Amino acid sequence: MSGKVVHFEIPFDDGERARNFYSGAFGWQLMQVPVMEYTIVMTGPSDPETGPTEPGFINGGLFERSEQFPGKAPNLVIDVPSVDEALKQVEAAGGKTVTPRMAVGDMGFTGYFTDTEGNLIGLWETAPTEQ
Repeated sequence: MSGKVVHFEIPFDDGERARNFYSGAFGWQLMQVPVMEYTIVMTGPSDPETGPTEPGFINGGLFERSEQFPGKAPNLVIDVPSVDEALKQVEAAGGKTVTPRMAVGDMGFTGYFTDTEGNLIGLWETAPTEQ
């Protein structure tokens, strides 16, 4: 299991306001994905297919706060080889699954859980590449 933090997500109540804030305050490049109701955040030089092109930073996303994801704080996303297996390990360690493994286009799979302290954390499983 990688266990590396590979992504962050920041919830918002007003998407336009949040996008204006982060692009204005930090110069982040933002790309809205209306189909997913999500905004991809690039915090540094990035390739659309592979992500950051230099070491030292990660990219993230902005999403609308909802009943399913009501948190007031950003959450981290952890890279794992299998979301399903990671969620089993989370449950065994005392955490709770919030959403099961779900596809994110053809890029990979995500799932969410709360830890023993009630923090929302995301999981990321990269889709296998065709060879």
